[in-house]
Amino acid sequence: MTRIRQVKTNFTAGEVSPELLGRGDLRAYENGALKLRNLFIYPTGGVTRRAGLAYVDLAEGEGRLISFEFNTQQTYLLVLTHLKISLYLDDVEVASLTAPWTLAQIPQVSWTQSADTLLMVHPDVPPKKLTRQPGGSFLLEDWSFLTDDGFNEQPYYKFSHPLNGIVPSATTGSIILTTTIASFVPAHVGTRLRLQGKEVEITGYVSPTQVNASVLVPLVSIVRTVDWEEQVFSPVHGYPISVAFHQDRLVIGGSRDLPNRLWFSRSGDLFNFNLGTGLDDEAIEFAILSDQVNVIRGIFSGRHLQVFTSGAEWMVTGDPLTPTNVQLNRQTRVGSVIDRYIPPVTVDGATLFVARNGREIREFLYTDIEQAYQATDLALLSRHIIHSPVDQDYDPGRRLLFMVRADGKFATLTVYRAEQVAAWTLHETIGEVKSVCVVGDRVYLLVKRGSVFTIELFDEERTLDSSMTGTHPTPTVNWSGLSHLNGQTVSIVADGKIQPSQTVTGGAITLSVPALTVQIGLPFTHVIEPLPLSVSDIGGRKLRMIEAIYRLQDTQALHLDTGQGIKNIPLTPTPANMPLEFFSGDKSVRALGWQAKSMTPLWRIEQSEPLAFTLLAVSTDIKIND
Repeated sequence: MTRIRQVKTNFTAGEVSPELLGRGDLRAYENGALKLRNLFIYPTGGVTRRAGLAYVDLAEGEGRLISFEFNTQQTYLLVLTHLKISLYLDDVEVASLTAPWTLAQIPQVSWTQSADTLLMVHPDVPPKKLTRQPGGSFLLEDWSFLTDDGFNEQPYYKFSHPLNGIVPSATTGSIILTTTIASFVPAHVGTRLRLQGKEVEITGYVSPTQVNASVLVPLVSIVRTVDWEEQVFSPVHGYPISVAFHQDRLVIGGSRDLPNRLWFSRSGDLFNFNLGTGLDDEAIEFAILSDQVNVIRGIFSGRHLQVFTSGAEWMVTGDPLTPTNVQLNRQTRVGSVIDRYIPPVTVDGATLFVARNGREIREFLYTDIEQAYQATDLALLSRHIIHSPVDQDYDPGRRLLFMVRADGKFATLTVYRAEQVAAWTLHETIGEVKSVCVVGDRVYLLVKRGSVFTIELFDEERTLDSSMTGTHPTPTVNWSGLSHLNGQTVSIVADGKIQPSQTVTGGAITLSVPALTVQIGLPFTHVIEPLPLSVSDIGGRKLRMIEAIYRLQDTQALHLDTGQGIKNIPLTPTPANMPLEFFSGDKSVRALGWQAKSMTPLWRIEQSEPLAFTLLAVSTDIKIND
């Protein structure tokens, strides 16, 4: 018989796809696992039971979470729901504003921030500006492109046929404008045209070919001309798709009717898009033209301005950007999600974005050798985990990318590019996660639990989800404040010990044993299954695990299956009436029985109890029948 000692020192490949069970030659096979659920992977290689979720507040309904950093001391959480914005500071709601976006429109809302101003856009809604006012109040208002003299400095474009002419009835005052081809709708009232280089404002709709207008600057003549344009952003032609700040310019990426066009404001004058005479500090405008459709889905200011479109990724260069030296170059042909806005995030100098197919997370990274960007697929070995992403954000403290799926589950990617670590795990909670947001050093989720929507926060001190904690000066059995969990069966940790589960009724529970401190919330289960031995090691022969040594750190419970079902493996001798102590060290477990199914893992860890668990390494002694 052959005896094998297998040592697993890390999980830095994460949960890998079952399609890799025949690829024992890969490094990912050595460092990966068949299943890692509800676990965070340390960049150093160990795995730990994920943090629990602390309950913060009820939300108005489904929506999206956005971070708004006013300064290093004040970072707000924005909860965007149907026609409403709620703002939280240190988990307390401090403001509530009426918003223009319906629930159906929220997935397409894009945003960017500069200092104390948050800009928010949607292709069907006038763009908004959120600012914090003196005294701590907030104001949500429309962008203004008007100068102090009343002139419009937003972009203009001729949407009608190039040969469609227009005839003004006069050069000053109130006039009538008549076009050759039908060009107008009632929504044109209140918008502006640039005619012969001069501005006129439409004051009344007459017919598809005729409107009333007010001349703001005297026209050159009343002769028919094809030299006329409409303002780009309006109820007629829609509004910006995406925004970013880059090199002291406001950059607008696409609009509803011009989805492949980029506009750069004048340097230092963020709402001035007047092209002027092409001086270095004046506005810039151009379209992305190529052999494929390039609807802009997002723009990101990194080493260069990065433009993510429906069919490709682009780089805009120029140092500094000026009308004469700006260059646009296509880098890769991946494409971004088109049905919603999923913000690209920066990680160690790379930009992570969701591919259009909804099955890939790509790392958009500039390489000095090639002087170009590459788009590496970070989910290649864990394709089964990436399924229809709807939101993402990056937590630099934990080095975790959080990705929310359409089915309500969420995944995390431990990423540390310097050490070539890219490890995925999948997470589940009772309910459906809808959005994620990193605010400073805090990670928030918007979760649908039953009929309510809750705002929750990852907390390393919690071992349950949607949890509440409480203290009382004397031991008590009655604990309330749980109305968000009405009808739910909750787990309970009281004075450090697990008590029987209870069903919340009327926002309260009654303990079986009085306690001074409690944590009450929804349970979740963490699972670890290693990959089976590679086919080159066993060659279809029977095998059995003789012994496994688990190196644990700060662990209270080990629930292990070595082929005889899940069993609780005692770690430290603890009196029955005392909380379980934390164990750090090696735990040896012997196993019995031969195993004929070579693709079945040799062991499995599965734990629902809300107790601490961290696994650093595993050593297994295996015998193979020759």
